[in-house]
Amino acid sequence: MELNSTALSILILAAVAFYLARGRSLTAARQLGGIRHLHSLPVYYGMQAALWCGLPGLILLGAWFAFSGPLINGWVMAGVAEQSATLTGSGYNLTLAKITNVAAGVLPVDSVDPVIAAAAQNMQSLREQGNSFVSYGLVALSLLGLLWGWQLVSPEHRARHGVEKVFQLLLLGCACLAILTTLGIVLSVLFESIQFFETVPISEFVFGSNWSPQTAIRVDQVGSSGAFGAIPLFTGTLLISAVAMVVAVPIGLMSAIYLAEYADRRFRDYAKPSLEILAGIPTVVYGFFAALTVAPFVRDVGSSIGLSVSSESALAAGGVMGIMIIPFISSLADDVITAVPQSLRDGSLAMGATRSETVRRVVIPAALPGIVGGVLLAVSRAIGETMIVVMAAGLAARLTANPLESVTTVTVQMVTLLVGDQEFDSPKTLAAFALGLMLFITTLMLNVVALYVVKKYREQYE
Repeated sequence: MELNSTALSILILAAVAFYLARGRSLTAARQLGGIRHLHSLPVYYGMQAALWCGLPGLILLGAWFAFSGPLINGWVMAGVAEQSATLTGSGYNLTLAKITNVAAGVLPVDSVDPVIAAAAQNMQSLREQGNSFVSYGLVALSLLGLLWGWQLVSPEHRARHGVEKVFQLLLLGCACLAILTTLGIVLSVLFESIQFFETVPISEFVFGSNWSPQTAIRVDQVGSSGAFGAIPLFTGTLLISAVAMVVAVPIGLMSAIYLAEYADRRFRDYAKPSLEILAGIPTVVYGFFAALTVAPFVRDVGSSIGLSVSSESALAAGGVMGIMIIPFISSLADDVITAVPQSLRDGSLAMGATRSETVRRVVIPAALPGIVGGVLLAVSRAIGETMIVVMAAGLAARLTANPLESVTTVTVQMVTLLVGDQEFDSPKTLAAFALGLMLFITTLMLNVVALYVVKKYREQYE
């Protein structure tokens, strides 16, 4: 039996267990004179039986998916190692790859050593036997769970408590999984960054003004040592993000205020979905628009008034990025402004304030925590954008505050450093992880500031 079929069978058995246990509880309730004589609602008895039937099998099936590969590989390679004493390091990995490819049918059996062919056949046999054993065993376990869950149905049984406890544990597991995933990402980036800083001093990386990560193959070539000063990258990132925020924050916030406070219902029903369409346009389309339309327009306008504008400028990239970010600010600000209690508006109007004064002095301060959250989301989106910058701002790492010149960002350089076949022990590749660590720290600082602002204003309106 295939493992996918096993999972489907377990889910079907869980559904059957739900309806059988629920039906038995309803039958018991009718005999006693109504559902009020049951400790829990019938749906809880059904859910308890479904959990007993499906949850253990699905957990064990997930464990088999996760650990069957390493177990079978180790078993097969242990047999191969008895016949070959040279399987160490890269030789071990190469042999395992050949065995896996032969077992999958990628390599023909006649093209490899007989020992590898026999090991591949053994691997395939172990997989088939293991999958069959696990499949039938889990289906049998689910049937036992179905019978046990059906047997537990009784008027005095506390089914609701058991179901709620299981769901609490599942929610706790999901929360822990999210935390552990974040911790794993941080530790992996930190470990690689430490390796980078063992080669390049952290002072040179943080305070250096020359970024040229290309290293030569021979020592006598120019630029063999590379230059890893990240200040031009951070400056370009902040410059483009600032241009984007100058475009996105006023337009997004003003449109949200108009839609929430001034627009009639018919116009709002058409305008808000039309504005949110901007969030669904792929970033590569924005990149084409910036490179083919906005950048030439900015260059022509600058030339007409005597300014020297680069063909790839931070102004063009940031402006288009700001257009892309408008829906993030507008939608969140609109939802937050709409959620402000109507009693605050009525009280302000009753005191003689005009509609605009009510918006400026009552609604906006009350909605400020949510507005700050939306702006923070937009800033994070701007800092992490890559395609628009690649196509409209270029790859040149220049230390400049002039938005009419071409610059690059941290994310663009990270992508550039990790494209193609790379050696993950060279400073050039490890620099991408150091940039990622600095980007993480910058985003964390933005979150701390935003939480401080939200907490400060929330205390005033609670």
